[in-house]
Amino acid sequence: MPQRLPTPYRDENAIVARRLAALAQALDWDAASRQAAPWVRAVRRDPPPFWAMESLLREYPISSAEGLALMRLAEALLRVPDADTAIALTADQLGRANFSGAEGDSAMARLSSAALALSRKMLPDGRSDDGLFARLGARTVVAATIRAVQLLGRQFVLGEDIAAALAEAANARREQANVRFSFDMLGEGARTEADAQRYLANYTHAIEAIAQRASPDVPVERNDGISIKLSALHPRYEDAQRERVLEELVPRVASLCLQAARANVHLTIDAEEVDRLELSLDVFEALAQHVAREQPQWRGFGLALQAYQTRAVDLIEEVAAIARRHGLRLMCRLVKGAYWDAEIKRAQEMGLPHYPVFTHKHHTDVSYLACARSLLDAHDVIYPQFATHNAGTIAAIVQMARERKAAFELQRLHGMGQGIYREVLRDAQLACRVYAPVGRHRDLLAYLVRRLLENGANSSFVHQLADESVGLDDLLRSPLYASPAPALPLPAALYGPGRRNSDGVDLTVDAMRQPLLDALARTTVPSMPMTDPAEVAAAVARAHAAFASWSQWPVERRAAILSTAADSMQARLPHLCALLVKEAFKTWGDAVAEVREAIDFLRYYALHAVQLMEPVLLPGPTGESNELRLEGRGPWVCISPWNFPLAIFTGQVAAALATGNTVLAKPAEQTPAIAREAVAILHAAGVPHDALQLLHGTGETVGAALVQAPGIAGVVFTGSTEVARLIARTLVTKDGPIAPLIAETGGINAMVVDSTALPEQVADAVVQSAFRSAGQRCSALRLLCVHEGIADAVVEMVAGAARELVCGDPGRLATDVGPVIDADAFANLGRHLERLRRTARPLFAADVPAGAPPHIVPPQLIEVQAIADVDQEVFGPVLHVVRWSGDPLAVIDQVNALGYGLTLGIQTRIDSRAQAMAQRARVGNVYVNRNMIGAVVGVQPFGGEGLSGTGPKAGGPHYLLRFCAERTLTINTAAAGGNVALLAG
Repeated sequence: MPQRLPTPYRDENAIVARRLAALAQALDWDAASRQAAPWVRAVRRDPPPFWAMESLLREYPISSAEGLALMRLAEALLRVPDADTAIALTADQLGRANFSGAEGDSAMARLSSAALALSRKMLPDGRSDDGLFARLGARTVVAATIRAVQLLGRQFVLGEDIAAALAEAANARREQANVRFSFDMLGEGARTEADAQRYLANYTHAIEAIAQRASPDVPVERNDGISIKLSALHPRYEDAQRERVLEELVPRVASLCLQAARANVHLTIDAEEVDRLELSLDVFEALAQHVAREQPQWRGFGLALQAYQTRAVDLIEEVAAIARRHGLRLMCRLVKGAYWDAEIKRAQEMGLPHYPVFTHKHHTDVSYLACARSLLDAHDVIYPQFATHNAGTIAAIVQMARERKAAFELQRLHGMGQGIYREVLRDAQLACRVYAPVGRHRDLLAYLVRRLLENGANSSFVHQLADESVGLDDLLRSPLYASPAPALPLPAALYGPGRRNSDGVDLTVDAMRQPLLDALARTTVPSMPMTDPAEVAAAVARAHAAFASWSQWPVERRAAILSTAADSMQARLPHLCALLVKEAFKTWGDAVAEVREAIDFLRYYALHAVQLMEPVLLPGPTGESNELRLEGRGPWVCISPWNFPLAIFTGQVAAALATGNTVLAKPAEQTPAIAREAVAILHAAGVPHDALQLLHGTGETVGAALVQAPGIAGVVFTGSTEVARLIARTLVTKDGPIAPLIAETGGINAMVVDSTALPEQVADAVVQSAFRSAGQRCSALRLLCVHEGIADAVVEMVAGAARELVCGDPGRLATDVGPVIDADAFANLGRHLERLRRTARPLFAADVPAGAPPHIVPPQLIEVQAIADVDQEVFGPVLHVVRWSGDPLAVIDQVNALGYGLTLGIQTRIDSRAQAMAQRARVGNVYVNRNMIGAVVGVQPFGGEGLSGTGPKAGGPHYLLRFCAERTLTINTAAAGGNVALLAG
């Protein structure tokens, strides 16, 4: 269906200008500031007598070492199952900070500081004796630290179950009558169907409990309610799975809505990330239609809106339209937003035109106030709920609402904002709802970290309220102005003025994905004739002749040609993506990423060639000049693989051309059409035809003939270790100069997971690393090494997440895993799996759906007894699992012993452990607490060592050097009678 909202990637300043215009006659900020000032003075004069966010931030600002250590401990310590790791984590974090000398007036703050300071003194630091006394002392102090972290958790969790939370809510209401609650059952998005069913049961139980205390005879807004996450109720809550989400998720949420409606309590759908917003609206309207049919009198159905999104006002207009279409009055909770840093990073990584969120904090404040006006203007169909801890914002909302005589409520987070709301609620006409997390303290981590980051920033009102050095005028300064430029460079300028970032595609935006789908419909894969091996000698001769002129072109001219080719690829992105889908069986996300990588290679090598090939003057004795310069070597053979038939092909060719070499390019025999497109683009940009020649054929015929040909200046190869060895032997035994070999080969890539790692984060990283691209990446995860203390839970979650992947036609947006490249690859994987089933324990294998294309290998997990049992690379979606205990460095040693050295993943919250493991590993690319794939040109130079390649690393600052010959020119400048410059001095 057509998308409801404008693109999220629009000019920030233009949007802010419109929001300011809308507020020009609607808000008197000076009056709001005057109303808020007494609240601030009262809080600073008489702060709340318990350890709220304000005192925590005063004690340990998030920008400090202490604040960061506390956040890390709160995030991880309570879930660590074994004492040794808990000791290591606590020592690691507390060793970086100083918790002594707390100055806070909160007894809890002082108690926690004392415990943390004592912990720091007593924990082993790597230099102390590791005897029984030290071990007992460490365990005792870890217990004290856990208690301190639990005390922290108690400030932000209303109760560990819904019954306890309801009791606490009742106590709060006895102290202040105009307080209501919205209970949030702690937990993140579901990774598995079992997760989703567990969250559904939790929500159902919570509504039952809330209903028992709700009054059936009062307006629903006076009762408590519940907030739910759609991503918690479906493991694939994402735009690409729209049909499945609407079929499976809507009935689940509809049952909760009807349950809440019958109980006269409210139910609010929490806000999520930008890429899910259109899907959320589709789900929301489907539910609204259901409510209108089944419970039209219910006025408790709601949605949370994030003001930091550039489409926030557009979203309010759409929600109001939904309410009017279905004859409902809806609740809308307006929040600032909780995923700002993730949205910024996503836009940068994807090369999007603009950011989908405001980059200046005060622009978000402007948006919040403009959203407030829109909500209040629609009060006939919307009951506005304003979640804020900012005194000036509260006063502005009260002002605008009373001018419109609109009903509304204020909201705050449990554990935050108590002081301000103590003063605000002295006005009995105002009401506040507390957004209250419910759950075990160990499940608090993701929520707490987001809240600490959100409210702990130096620019946040909560932080500045606690800092009395910030004057009242500064604290309540008007946000109603526009900054002239974004606070961050746009994604296109991420790499600075010298190199433009490639432009990407957000496949959740219809206007951006439709050109790709249109291109797919008109793209066919042309057949290409094979090159006769007998023609290789003539091609080499042409390459030699072309080298004489191409190598003499100014490097700036060659670089300009590569930059032109990059622009042409950018313009042809839809067609190139469609060809990758058709010929190489790439899924859409992988296809877009590959075209962008090819563009990045062209721009990066063009820039670096100009910098690198500038002659360098070297020091020397008087009367002499010494100059070092780089030049091309001659004709290079570039042999590229089928798994990245555009990106690796283009990267090899671009590096050779940029440095003045000519190229004989042999693409993989499975993907010649993509290579032909790349060559045509380079020729059209200005590369002479003889300087870049495409020779299509098998490795055994054309490839062998090229490597054996006399006069080849070098070979760059990406493929198997066995073929790289053959090429190396051939080059060494040939007559004539010894040609260099740049080889990037395979890997048995491992991920080592300790017991501090967050299982949900591990599952995400594993599924992406092992199964994306059908496991056909050089960098793909092959061996998962999990600490035995969490192995069962992690394996269950990974298997459950893999079960939800969609295998099938890569041309469908919903497909996660397409076919392997050909029948030979399919047969090889089948034989390997058959061997494994006899020697290892299968854990999980996904089903292949009926009607799937041929050569689908479904994702699967197989447990082996030891790391050494995995002795060969398996190029497909097959993940080997091994359990470990003891010293994590010993695990790294065992991985090193396999002899490969391409990629390694580390999942741990112990910073010093991550550093030690990375230093011990003999691999080219180490990734900590993220996936292991998708190396970015110039950001993560890619390449391995040992059995995984020769180096240098592709997309790195040293790669071009290997393509060059170094020459030194020394001139005796005093040969004509003496050093005139010296004599003149």
